[in-house]
Amino acid sequence: MLRIRFTALDLGRVRLAAGPALMWETVLSLHWLQRGAAGPTGAGWRHAMARRLSPDLGLLRALAPPRGYIPDFLTPYGCSADPVEAVAPVLDTSVSRLRREVGLLAVSHGVKDSLRPLADGRSCAVRRLGEALVRYHRVAVWPFWPTVRDEVAAERARAAALLADCGAEGLLGRLSPRMRWSGSTSTLAVDYPVERELSLEGRGLLLVPSYFCEGTPITLVRQEDTPVLVFPIARTLGFARDEALPGLLGCSRAAVLEAAADGGSTSELARRAGVLVSSASQHLTVLRRAGLVMSRREANVVFHAVTSLGTDLLRGRQSAPQQV
Repeated sequence: MLRIRFTALDLGRVRLAAGPALMWETVLSLHWLQRGAAGPTGAGWRHAMARRLSPDLGLLRALAPPRGYIPDFLTPYGCSADPVEAVAPVLDTSVSRLRREVGLLAVSHGVKDSLRPLADGRSCAVRRLGEALVRYHRVAVWPFWPTVRDEVAAERARAAALLADCGAEGLLGRLSPRMRWSGSTSTLAVDYPVERELSLEGRGLLLVPSYFCEGTPITLVRQEDTPVLVFPIARTLGFARDEALPGLLGCSRAAVLEAAADGGSTSELARRAGVLVSSASQHLTVLRRAGLVMSRREANVVFHAVTSLGTDLLRGRQSAPQQV
């Protein structure tokens, strides 16, 4: 469990990232590659990567293991969509920080010999890391960047609306089922693989919605400037459809079922599926009666998710991903 302690000043300094953080998305996609990701979206992406990626990813795999600590210097926050520009702060990491953070990696995972030149700050090793990150990003993330950008923007809009309507405490309490806000203690409890406390002490908190973040939110080990919390968004299916499911259900209803794969409200599903809210509601009624979707009401909002039967149907229809 991660417990983030707020002061009144911190609540006034809760901010939302302006867009997807390229380095976070790139590094977190490596986790998808190594440990898999839930749902048809992750499976389809990994299938695509199996045919596109070079097998020589040893340096990146060693720096970003599928679980546990990853060095903070790999994920500087920034909204640039240019991978060379986004990687620049990584290349400017000081030797002392490289040594410290690769040392932390050694404690949790052990350090391979291939990382020792990087830990020593050798210019050739730093340059090789930058080239590997840019090359990997261009194959694994950049072809899907429009989807990443649009879906992160949609999540940001949802969060901004919550912030405007309910204030910072309302936003923190409704942002994710993985987070729970306690007003009595001014604490945000976040599902986390280890026990940790983070006192903001007036620095505020930057919330970064992420497409490739899977499961629990993530934060940096060292929070020297504005603390950052990266959290997963509800994704839509980002790969080509075959004709079977639309032929069975109709194109619009099939799109609504696909949109429900990661759950969401009626309006969220309508947006993902590209249909009117009234149409989405009608399609969801039919899908619910067929046992493909289940729904629950919270106050004035109805949330939907696919059932196991609906998941089986989606998995059965998943086609090969688009060529990029």
